[in-house]
Amino acid sequence: MKRLFGTDGIRGVAGEFPLDAETVERLGRALAVSLPAAAGGPPRIVIGRDTRESGPAIEEALARGVRAGGGRVDLAGVLTTPAVACVTRLEGYDAGLVVSASHNPYRDNGIKVFSGSGEKIPDRLEMEIERLVLDGGAAARPEGPGPSGDPQAGPPGLGPRELRERYLVWLRSTIEAGSPLEGWHLVVDCANGAASDLAPEILERCGAAVTSIHASPDGRNINEACGALHPEDLAVEVRSRKARLGLAFDGDADRCQIVDAAGRVLDGDYVLFLAAMDLKASGRLRTGSVVGTVMSNLWLERALGSEGIRLLRAPVGDKYVLEEMQRGGHVLGGEQSGHIIFLERATTGDGLLTALLFLDLLRRTGLDLAAWASTVRPCPQVLLNVPVRERPPLDVHPGIGPAIREEERRLGTAGRVLVRYSGTEPKARIMVEGESLDAVEQAAARLRSVIEKAIGRDA
Repeated sequence: MKRLFGTDGIRGVAGEFPLDAETVERLGRALAVSLPAAAGGPPRIVIGRDTRESGPAIEEALARGVRAGGGRVDLAGVLTTPAVACVTRLEGYDAGLVVSASHNPYRDNGIKVFSGSGEKIPDRLEMEIERLVLDGGAAARPEGPGPSGDPQAGPPGLGPRELRERYLVWLRSTIEAGSPLEGWHLVVDCANGAASDLAPEILERCGAAVTSIHASPDGRNINEACGALHPEDLAVEVRSRKARLGLAFDGDADRCQIVDAAGRVLDGDYVLFLAAMDLKASGRLRTGSVVGTVMSNLWLERALGSEGIRLLRAPVGDKYVLEEMQRGGHVLGGEQSGHIIFLERATTGDGLLTALLFLDLLRRTGLDLAAWASTVRPCPQVLLNVPVRERPPLDVHPGIGPAIREEERRLGTAGRVLVRYSGTEPKARIMVEGESLDAVEQAAARLRSVIEKAIGRDA
């Protein structure tokens, strides 16, 4: 069982274990020791971060650790998670590290690890790194060179401006040249995060007129009542400015939520359906299947099924979506949260890439997004979080297991129940879905009560 890594890297409160300086430095050293160098020399690692005030200190500790393990570090500064994954692959780094807690509040932070191919590292490597960090640490090696720009660093590496531009050039190449979005007015909510400069710039390079909101990070306002988790302000701005549509990113911009011209928030299920239909029309949906997660709404499964497309469900986490896609040779997958993976283009969810490809789809097809979205009828779905003090197996718990099975019996084939632990927070997550909102709400409330009494933090 993993002790440091969750479903999306390492996550915690900045300054506390496992994000204290000593543990982070040991992690950097373990990474340098564990990751083989493709070119035969010292492993080359790039580090990026989001806009949290704790980011620079964690970045510095990681870099110290990597150098203590004999590795070489290039610092990308503030850069989105998918941008780091992208430049890791494009520039031949042996690994990419991102200091970010994604959609969490500013007090939290985290570390995400990408392999040289731009993919999140597998569970087996995470466990090996944990062993080195927690069971004595990796042995130090002759210290590697400093970051690019250090006179002792040897051959020059790549600095923040160069890495940023590498990513923007690649991103721009994914859709038609010229100004395909000319005449489009877009409102963009950057969550006061890593996309605050990147998102407006790439959209303007494509010809769009952009209004940015929540694009003034101060180290503490990342994700605060804004972005992909809180698109309410964006919906108001889109309507009041009569914009074509709105785009909401989270703090590290690996997810994107869409707001149509009517102010309706469209989650990742909407994007998956339209992208699947577009790929099918062009003959590129090779397996006739799309990978979602256990959270994907029943309407998506039924709508895809009516078009002869199968929805496969992976565990929550774009890492697991990718694994299922690669296992079956599928080209499209994603989550309700807005993590969408276009495997022909990238190996991780990328909010900016999702935005560009979705806008290009609308331009090519001429689809009236608001008119189409008004016809979609998602099944009622209730999501509840319960803070917990411990994490016993839920299915076999003497109180919680039978309660889950009873709610599944009551809903029958007309609904679904999913109860799981968060991979990033000390919470149990309850999802109940069905055809009756009342039945769904009542089932979720009963389950919450059972879990609070059994393992709730304040019980």
